[in-house]
Amino acid sequence: MNADKQSFDLNNEYIDLAVEVFSMLADPTRLRIVMILNDSERSVNEIAGMLGKQPASVSQHLAKLRMARIVQTRQEGQRVFYRVANEHVSQLAIDALYQACLLYTSPSPRDATLS
Repeated sequence: MNADKQSFDLNNEYIDLAVEVFSMLADPTRLRIVMILNDSERSVNEIAGMLGKQPASVSQHLAKLRMARIVQTRQEGQRVFYRVANEHVSQLAIDALYQACLLYTSPSPRDATLS
């Protein structure tokens, strides 16, 4: 499906699902987790170490991301490894960060009226 060309009915159930995805990524810890998983799959302890957070806290965030089908798991013995569900999830997170960078570095419309 080409998302650029696809038109959606504004009453479509995909709108509600998209809002759920955005709400999952609206948490800074969950967005950081998705960015960490862009490179490779990792265990809860690895992610927790990279974030400087307790594994139990990270595990709760991962459970929410998994329920939303944003991340997937693979079990190896007793260890569970997490990865992003698909490249669209990765791209959405990257695009959101690029947008934030643009907002941060671009002058605001208010600044233009002051000059």
